[in-house]
Amino acid sequence: MFRLIWALSVRTRYLLRRYKPTNILLDAIRIRRGLRWGVPAMVLAIPYLYAASICAQLAENGGPEWLHLLVLLFIWNALKMAWIGPVSVFELLRVRIVMRPNNNRRGHSRAFSSEAAGLHKALSG
Repeated sequence: MFRLIWALSVRTRYLLRRYKPTNILLDAIRIRRGLRWGVPAMVLAIPYLYAASICAQLAENGGPEWLHLLVLLFIWNALKMAWIGPVSVFELLRVRIVMRPNNNRRGHSRAFSSEAAGLHKALSG
């Protein structure tokens, strides 16, 4: 029984990550090339909150009760979009710190390499 529940939850997670538009966008932002789009993606939280507000008003004014589910869905998506901005900024900073070139690891300083480049240019030109 536990195995069946586990398999069902894994399949559900796969379907939601694969086909839900906000999850596709978040996955694209989390890769190295997409990290710079995290802060602009925060703007997408505004339409989601607006749609949640509209659905809440419609549900309160005699609309169908299932609109409350849409309100929850829109608020959840707005929170995901609002959260990806700071997360992507911290991740981008972490990646840039890790990928920062460090010439001291190669055994020579930056001044030495620039002097060598100048000497090479003088000899060849």
